[in-house]
Amino acid sequence: MESTIAGVLLAPVASLPRSHREVIQYHASLYEKGIQNGDFEPFVYPWGALGALVVIVYLLIPHRNRPWLKNARFLAFAWITAFAAFTIRYTRPKSPTASFGLGLISAWSVLWVGAILVVNDAQTDFQRIERTGGVFRQGKKEKEDLDGTTVADFKNEDNISLDGRNLNGHTEPQGHLGPSDRHGEFAWQPFPLTPFVERLDWVLDIFCNFRGVGWNWRTSSLAPPPKWVQEQLRRNTSNPPKNSSRVHPGQTKVYPTRRELLIANTKTLLIGYIQLDALITLRNHDPYFWGLVDQPPPAYFPAIVTGNPVVLNMYRLAVSQFAIKWALETIFCMGPLFFSGLIGPSILGARAEAWVYPETWGSYDIVLDRGLAGWWSGWWHQTFRFAFDQPSKKLIEITGMNPKSPAVKGLQLVIAFGLSGFLHACGSYTCHGITRPLMGPIRFFLLQAVAVFAEVLLSQAARHTGIQNYVPKWAMRTFTFTYVHFWFYHTAPLLCEDFAKGGVWLFEPIPISLFRGLGFGVEGDGWCCWSTGFIRWYTGKHWWKGGIAF
Repeated sequence: MESTIAGVLLAPVASLPRSHREVIQYHASLYEKGIQNGDFEPFVYPWGALGALVVIVYLLIPHRNRPWLKNARFLAFAWITAFAAFTIRYTRPKSPTASFGLGLISAWSVLWVGAILVVNDAQTDFQRIERTGGVFRQGKKEKEDLDGTTVADFKNEDNISLDGRNLNGHTEPQGHLGPSDRHGEFAWQPFPLTPFVERLDWVLDIFCNFRGVGWNWRTSSLAPPPKWVQEQLRRNTSNPPKNSSRVHPGQTKVYPTRRELLIANTKTLLIGYIQLDALITLRNHDPYFWGLVDQPPPAYFPAIVTGNPVVLNMYRLAVSQFAIKWALETIFCMGPLFFSGLIGPSILGARAEAWVYPETWGSYDIVLDRGLAGWWSGWWHQTFRFAFDQPSKKLIEITGMNPKSPAVKGLQLVIAFGLSGFLHACGSYTCHGITRPLMGPIRFFLLQAVAVFAEVLLSQAARHTGIQNYVPKWAMRTFTFTYVHFWFYHTAPLLCEDFAKGGVWLFEPIPISLFRGLGFGVEGDGWCCWSTGFIRWYTGKHWWKGGIAF
């Protein structure tokens, strides 16, 4: 299925553009024509936040002892789905890259709310790690919760539990104390009733914490909390939720102190800035990244690149991969710098602890040891993993299938990679250019499921022969590196070319360029890269249609 709006935004160009700026201007002019013709409308805030806002308000209303309200979570899911569908179909930002982000984030809202409200019930199934002191004095006693489940009770002198109830099940007012007032040791905290600021903090945390750090549903690719935190959880929680503390190779690194966390992420930010500057400078020279994927590179490129199609394809795929990785890694490192560094524990409490911000990427060694399975389950960022995994787990639970059977493993892979394909296909659909959501992103990710499944079966068969005992580790790793990149050489263009045609690479992530300022850019490049604003005020026909537009 090709985007029905894409044809409006990128009709055939009479003559080839001379620079990426002409392509950006062309996108902008057709965007304005689309707005004037009523083909779509700008995506604006605060209207754009309405979908998430309704779900957050619902999550703030306790429903443990209200079955009708508990079932209303399916209505909340239906709301976010309808809102996302409307947004994807009828709205567009002006920036080509922001348009991709609109589709991806809208689709993600559906997957995420489905994972925490449909497959699970966030208020009853999830608990997070929180401090017990300050607002609550330490002490523990097990009680029966309102819905019949057993939770640990942490009480103060008024016999108030960590979730804001007294032992009789009634809510006690506790003023306006919140996360910054918590001190002392850690314990598992279920959905809190009071104070409201604590409940709001809990809900916003579950809504925004996609990897589950500090929650009982933490993904297996993340290392568990430090041992001293685990000891406090066992000591202070009489009936802790199921939560794996297993450590295994491939898990991301956890920083023991805020100082180490901030130093490491500052280095990542600086390295990422330089890497993106270099990659965007290269992008400006090559029409492939402007969306003209069939055009050759400039004649002044090295002869080994211009004269060899294989090397040219490898070069373009490498630039694409590193651009994606460093763009994401640079964005992700800003979280710990802002929340743990700038705001800090004095305001955010436990949410600013160093161990709450493990590294986003795993070690590349897991790719060399486990191949494609290691690439997707350990090295690449695992931001979306929980939402990708939950539907198949629920299906297995409902049907009673054997989760260890090869057929079920294959089903899990197809569902997880299929959802990833859906996510990126929605971003492809909202792109400005003529893209192919079905034959591009969806086909790419489904092929990964097939490849990983075949790899796992072949690896198991090879291990049964004992061949690994006779082959040196360096030889196995060399072979694995070769076939992994051979596979991506033939499949990655499905995704990378779709990104290019959609205008994803036409973004400008940095304000000041070292390389372009020194003369390595194209004509018109210089030190300053942000010539126009990213946001503007849009006045619509109705007051709710106006706001901040991207």
